[in-house]
Amino acid sequence: MTNALPPLHDGHAPFTLQELFREALYAFEEWDTELTEPIVTFEGRVVPISQVFEAMRQCDDIVPMNIVGAVTERLTKPWEGEGPLDQMSFSTAARVMGVLVRKRLLANGMPEIVAVAERPAERHSDN
Repeated sequence: MTNALPPLHDGHAPFTLQELFREALYAFEEWDTELTEPIVTFEGRVVPISQVFEAMRQCDDIVPMNIVGAVTERLTKPWEGEGPLDQMSFSTAARVMGVLVRKRLLANGMPEIVAVAERPAERHSDN
């Protein structure tokens, strides 16, 4: 559950959440053939890496360059940032990693989990 993680403050993540993002990224890198999503621990609680990435989707903080490289090497198209020196926000990195987790789950034969993860929270209709 995402609320088990520290909240963002005006678009900024506490250092502990940024470190947890780094751990989730490393867990993704080590995810080989296992069917289940990797986990990290935060304050004694087990957290799937997708929840860490979801918690950072609104974070405006700039990602350190070593993390940018770990994210961009997984992209099929070159990434170009809009800021000076091609800076990447945690929001962008979290969105990329969230998609990659869903793709990996789908490839591992877990489409029902992916379908739930991709479903919008609410749908509004004008009809």
